[in-house]
Amino acid sequence: MGLTKQYLRYVPSAVFGVIGCQKANIAFVTLRGGEKGRYVAVGACEHVFIWDVRKAEKVLILEGKKHEVTYICPSPDGVHVAVGYEDGGVRIFSLLNCESNIVFSGHKSAVSVIKYDALGARLVTGSRDTDVIVWDIINESGLYRLKGHKDAITQVLFLESKNLLITSSKDSFVKWWDLETQHCFKTMVGHRTEVWGMVLLNQGNRLLTGSTDSELRAWDIEHIDEGKEVGEPREKKVRTLLEEKDDNDDAGDVDEEPEDRILACKKAGSILREARDRVVSLVTDAKAKVFACHGLDANLEVFMVLSEEEIQKKMDRKLKKARKKSKPQVDGEEASEPVVERKLKDEIQKLANIKASSKIRSVDCLLFPNGEMKVALLQQNNVVEMYTLKITERKPTGNKTSRLTLGGHRTDVRTLAFSSDNIAVLSASGESVKVWNRSTLQVVRTMACEYALCSLFVPGTDRLSLGLRAGKFRFLTWLQECFWKASMPMRELSGPCVFLQTRRLTVKHTRTLQLDEDVLCVRLSPDQRLLAVSLLDCTVKVFYTDTLKFFLSLYGHKLPVLCLDISHDSALIATGSADKNVKVWGLDFGDCHRSMFAHEDSVMFLQFVPKTHLFFTAGKDRRIKQWDADKFEHIQTLEGHHREVWCLAISPSGDHIVSSSHDKSLRLWERTREPIILEEEKEMVREAEFEESMDKGDEPIVPGETKGEAEPAGKKTIETVKAAERIMEAIELYREESKKLEDHREVCEAAGKELPPPKMNPILVAFGNISPSRYVLEVIKKVRSRVHFGQITSNQMLVSVIDDLRTNTISKVHEIRDVLGFNSAGLHFLQQEIETKEDVMFFADATERFEEKKRKRRKRERAILTIT
Repeated sequence: MGLTKQYLRYVPSAVFGVIGCQKANIAFVTLRGGEKGRYVAVGACEHVFIWDVRKAEKVLILEGKKHEVTYICPSPDGVHVAVGYEDGGVRIFSLLNCESNIVFSGHKSAVSVIKYDALGARLVTGSRDTDVIVWDIINESGLYRLKGHKDAITQVLFLESKNLLITSSKDSFVKWWDLETQHCFKTMVGHRTEVWGMVLLNQGNRLLTGSTDSELRAWDIEHIDEGKEVGEPREKKVRTLLEEKDDNDDAGDVDEEPEDRILACKKAGSILREARDRVVSLVTDAKAKVFACHGLDANLEVFMVLSEEEIQKKMDRKLKKARKKSKPQVDGEEASEPVVERKLKDEIQKLANIKASSKIRSVDCLLFPNGEMKVALLQQNNVVEMYTLKITERKPTGNKTSRLTLGGHRTDVRTLAFSSDNIAVLSASGESVKVWNRSTLQVVRTMACEYALCSLFVPGTDRLSLGLRAGKFRFLTWLQECFWKASMPMRELSGPCVFLQTRRLTVKHTRTLQLDEDVLCVRLSPDQRLLAVSLLDCTVKVFYTDTLKFFLSLYGHKLPVLCLDISHDSALIATGSADKNVKVWGLDFGDCHRSMFAHEDSVMFLQFVPKTHLFFTAGKDRRIKQWDADKFEHIQTLEGHHREVWCLAISPSGDHIVSSSHDKSLRLWERTREPIILEEEKEMVREAEFEESMDKGDEPIVPGETKGEAEPAGKKTIETVKAAERIMEAIELYREESKKLEDHREVCEAAGKELPPPKMNPILVAFGNISPSRYVLEVIKKVRSRVHFGQITSNQMLVSVIDDLRTNTISKVHEIRDVLGFNSAGLHFLQQEIETKEDVMFFADATERFEEKKRKRRKRERAILTIT
């Protein structure tokens, strides 16, 4: 029996190089009652980073599991943060201990928006699956699901005074929901295209919406009291609205619902933005005194909502000017009083434009009592910038106060390299080169550079070698200075002296290899005998390095070969192509040993593990895979990146891997001593595929039932399916054991003596010879409940309340039991009286007596058969 080849598992070690991802938003948070406006939370792949903008350093990490963060919302008390993920899950973290004890799972796709109510007891989430779910945070359960939109949800708002919810979507509709009856009572159709943002102003009496044009629409909200009659009849109101719709060029500004029952929404006007593209986000401060909006560019527009006193002063000034322009008194007639109309621009004033250094992805703002406004900008180039402006100034201007840039690249990293001592990691992008310390994940050196495509540490020196897209080589020194200490005779020098020795690395051009096609990748064999070149014609040419003569041609890929590598013994060459395949070739005769389907998209990078025939591939499908070039087996898949993986680097010892992706992150993977069993890996892949297919599937429709606007908030997962299977198996075991005990009891009654009990099920024996009913109870207890009361039991103030509730509950249960017993005895007495007077028998008693006679007859028959 031969020895089995053992593989060791690589596991994720750290994520670095990312400041904020593009999918998530940015939000101000408060840590331990600290200074407001000092800390911001941003999504960083599957984690949430809390940055101290004053010190420009990371202070907390809210660790996620697997899926990317898509939305962040701090709680009103500032203690918790709700985080939405790409798979539709929501987790609530505590900023005190960075732990997450509450997990909500109800959406089928990415969470697009999250909002708390004013008390922090309810949470509402919107998703790309077009559903809105309201969650009960105290009970840790879902209340209901609101269905009605036809596209992704973009914004949700609570109207606390009336217990209403406002939702907007990419389907161009704004819907109003009554949370008490859980139904949509009003749909606003005043937008032609998608609605991307909403804010409430004037204490909830005005709604401001942003769409795909340069217009911000304002709507006045008028609440209608119950029992109040509308001034005009329904038929007349419908006719008036239709006439206005025909006469108005902007037909989309008319609400198509003629009857307003709970509230009425009337368009108050529009605010024109300077940008001509769509609104990306629309945010306001806590008291809705100021609001800011931005589009797809780098400009942020800030507006201020004037108070009634300020508006009145402004109207008085306008009236004064109108009086001066009015005609003087003629022939003794009194001049008419001029009328000044109050418009939306008199109530909302533009403050300033803030020009960021790059395109803005998300924004959050804070307003302080002294009139200072802080703005946090998350940009698309992995940068966070902070601005301040004084709204009390006549012409406020935004001043940049801080910028978080030291932790990552502005553009995608296209090349990585390890130093020979496995400590330093080089990463180069289109704008800079960074050298990282692998153990601390801190930047050792940052140098400006052109777009780099390949790199390496020059062995034995302090130099870096870079290959640029412009067709040039560049050598950089990544250590600051190199010093050597020498001793001199005392008569020439009174003490030791330090000499600075400079070394210069030069490269000399010796030969040129002319090729007919563009070169995509080049590799030199470890024995320096062969040179492999991949060309645009989908082939790989191999040449001798000493004479540059042609040796082999490897052809078989259907698309160009994007990456290749040669094993340490120069025996094998592996190639990865845009046709999603990886081929392993022999360098002796150029024969293809095996072709393997590797990735769901193009294979972008390939590298052998030093001193082995194992190699890793990176693809555009966001995965990194490990392969065995001898047995042609897939060993392991490393998942973690959320965008295309461009390149990777393996340390000389093979213990670490660094990979880069389009999500701006660098990931470190570490080799452990845990062995990999290939059959278990295949089983895990099958389970993951099953769970993914189940998440995509729709819930079954029960015949005779129609889907309404409100539905349960949960969703079917692999955990719920497994729990249901365990409960069904336990119930089946209970039925079998109960049937077995019933048969044994009947046999004992027929024989007239006690017989040995039947053999128990091994599962019941393993649980300590428990009864079948007890086993069912144990299985149900191990199923995770949908409702938890962790927050109540952990609150010391509620201990006395819970103790009183326990005492009162027991006494009330005894009281109800006594009442039920008395009523049962009374009903039994009445039954006997009726049967005696009317000489009748109730159906239940008759059935019971019939079953008793049938059971006695069966016992007699068994006794006769036994005697015979």
